[in-house]
Amino acid sequence: MMKIYEALKWASSFLREKGRDENAGEWLLMAQLGNTRAQLLAAMQEELPAEVLEQFQESVRKHGVDAVPIQHIIGSEEFYGRTFAVNGDCLIPRPETEELIYHAIEKQKDLFSAEQTLTLADIGTGSGIIAVTMACELPGLSVLAVDLSDRALEVAKRNAAAHGAEIRFMQGNLLDPLIDAGQKVDILLSNPPYIPESDREWMSEVVTDHEPSMALFAGEDGLDCYRELAANMSKVLGLPALVGFEVGAGQAESVAALIKSSIPGAETDIVFDINGKDRMVFAVIKE
Repeated sequence: MMKIYEALKWASSFLREKGRDENAGEWLLMAQLGNTRAQLLAAMQEELPAEVLEQFQESVRKHGVDAVPIQHIIGSEEFYGRTFAVNGDCLIPRPETEELIYHAIEKQKDLFSAEQTLTLADIGTGSGIIAVTMACELPGLSVLAVDLSDRALEVAKRNAAAHGAEIRFMQGNLLDPLIDAGQKVDILLSNPPYIPESDREWMSEVVTDHEPSMALFAGEDGLDCYRELAANMSKVLGLPALVGFEVGAGQAESVAALIKSSIPGAETDIVFDINGKDRMVFAVIKE
């Protein structure tokens, strides 16, 4: 038997030795017990039942030794105030994407009237976090979600059902399903793969061994998906239209240039995240 504080002390030491975040044990135990952090702190002197301790130690070893992401062990991640199921078939939600959604919601207010019925497409939807969140935050919005991976789409469909979001799912590469269907959209959002292949060698195995490569890497400079999106987006955009891309730090100028090259009249805007990094590119197309 161990008390909670003893179990957490063991986990912290074990994870530190393995080069992992030593606070991961706290997140794992909170999820296992269904406790908030305040509840966990208040129960530090309580003893863990043997079966709970065994399960906790197993999950800590999975993260420390096998580099399994905490979110995969727990089976979910919080995003924009909602819980989303995640697994190895899709990218784990990151906080930066919350900022993409926040700015997209604010920018669409300036471009469209509240009475308009708008259609939004989320390209490379993964677990569905953008599509589902936008559908929940803007009731009445018609939402399409596209992904090349049928397995990722299954995760996204489960998340949509869990949050009561009505979404039309389409399988295919980037904009191809929309083009093939003759579908026009008013808002186009995407958090596509943007990591250069050369970065793979220094990335943590927590990411490279457990998240899908197709959701992470995009050619030598990481811009392959943006090139294709920029080249084809005029085929699916209505007028006016709002486009929003999440990008890797340092890529924003290049992505904005790709958009301007494809649609010279586009009004581009580079938005920096809370950490001061250029992580979003928006474009308004009026003509």
